Order: sequence, then C-alpha cells, then structure tokens
Amino acid sequence: MSTSTTASVSTHILDTSVGRPAEGVAVRLAARAGREAGWQDLGGSATDRDGRCKDLPALPEGTTHVRLDFAVEAYFEKSVTTRADVQQDAPASRDSGAFFPEVTLTFAVKPGEHYHVPLLLNPFGYSVYRGS
Repeated sequence: MSTSTTASVSTHILDTSVGRPAEGVAVRLAARAGREAGWQDLGGSATDRDGRCKDLPALPEGTTHVRLDFAVEAYFEKSVTTRADVQQDAPASRDSGAFFPEVTLTFAVKPGEHYHVPLLLNPFGYSVYRGS
C-alpha cells in the first residue's frame, strides 16, 4: 500500500496509422479536487521521439479528477507527408488534417496511485486505456 497523498500521471501517444510514436504533440494537464470544483491548469509538455511526455507537472494534493488535453491537429498537419513516407503501404495522396483536432481525456484518480493513460491515435479516431 502506497503512503503518497497524491496521484501521478503519465501518458504516451502511438500513431496507429503508421505504427509509430507521435512526436511533438502538445499536451496540457489540469486537475480538480472534487466533481464541483473548477479546473486548475497545471501546465504542459510535448511528446518526445518515443511519443512520451516525461515531464508532466505533479498533481496537487487533494486531486480527484485529471484532464489531459492533446493538441493533435498540428501533429497531423505537419506529419502528413512524413506519415505517408514511413507507412509501408501508404497511398501517394493522404488527407491533410485530423477529424478530431483535439482529444480531451478526463478521468478519476485516487491518492497514491499512478495512472498511465496511453492515447492510440489515427487521423479519424482514437482510443485510450489505463496502462501500467
């Protein structure tokens, strides 16, 4: 049993349209203490070459809910040609944008627990899960 009074959060993004990590995606972190409380913006980071955010801010004591905001539109706009180049069977012409320009995930946390929340992303959909 952990004795920490706060939860911790980590994330990474995999671009499933090319089977590779999504580098350079801006991620913002917010927290609140209770359902009725307002959101506190804690800051952000960007994904590295492995699609990971290794320097997300710590959660304040009393956090019960966390929100991760992923700015994926810019990633898809800048990587449309790169994605076609690295995908083995990529068509010569690709859609230049993302159907979902932003992905926002909100989840509940408990003190002392670590929450790794991967985002599996492609231009027309996404999925998430609690990882380890």
